[in-house]
Amino acid sequence: MHAFRAAPALLLRRLAAFLLLVGLLSACTTQAVMEPAVAPLISDKYAAIVVDARSGRVLYERASNAPRYPASLTKMMTLYLLFEALDEGRVRLDEEIPVSAFAASRPPSKMGIKRGGSIDARSAVLALAVRSANDVAVAVAERLAGSEEAFARSMTLKARQLGMTGTVFRNASGLPDDGQRTTARDMAVLAMALRNRFPHHYHYFANREFAFGGKIVRGHNSLLGRIPGVDGLKTGYIRASGFNLATSAGRGGRRVVAVVMGGESARARDEHMVSLIETYLPRAAAGAGQ
Repeated sequence: MHAFRAAPALLLRRLAAFLLLVGLLSACTTQAVMEPAVAPLISDKYAAIVVDARSGRVLYERASNAPRYPASLTKMMTLYLLFEALDEGRVRLDEEIPVSAFAASRPPSKMGIKRGGSIDARSAVLALAVRSANDVAVAVAERLAGSEEAFARSMTLKARQLGMTGTVFRNASGLPDDGQRTTARDMAVLAMALRNRFPHHYHYFANREFAFGGKIVRGHNSLLGRIPGVDGLKTGYIRASGFNLATSAGRGGRRVVAVVMGGESARARDEHMVSLIETYLPRAAAGAGQ
């Protein structure tokens, strides 16, 4: 919250740059994309995109505007709205967020907090970014909007404001819902928005584990700490979606955001993501910093 108030001009410049990236990304066509050097995954659920995070240029795409189920990539938008609330002072990092009976009843992945329990907002951020906790996603939704249904409407509204034209949210977690849809392109837009709008919160996505309730809670993103330059963002899986992954990676002043959806396994998805990063990151525009 302090960083947001202390540097409004910087954040406005970041936001303006991000909106320019969205415009450039929206204008890209298949003809403008480089000839693919990485074979797509063989799956009818597959969709992918790699975007130069500096210029908005699409370096690779397959079915990037086709409707897909977001699964737990949904939680990137849940976190976006939570970060907004933190920066606006509507929620404090040390605030205890109550867990309702409905939130506690959500299936795994979850933190397993009992009905009537609570989780501090900082741990809630980590639980969403690292553990992909469905119970915490609902608790955050209820804290911010009164109900998960109302929160999902706010999520969809924010998606439209960010230029995510193919996305509709029905819940805060990504649990199965036939009406909850997105595209690989939209998830790339959201990933870039998180980094550009909330640089002071982005570090949460780089955590591989965190402590809560006297235990170490470990995450699902196996690329963190294994692939140089990868610093987040989010994994996801439901049966209807296959294995999804949104990733940001930077080296040598170059940065890409990549989304892979519809992997047949976590390993296949991860290996494909590594191939995309290693192939297209060197083709991104270089600049100062990452």
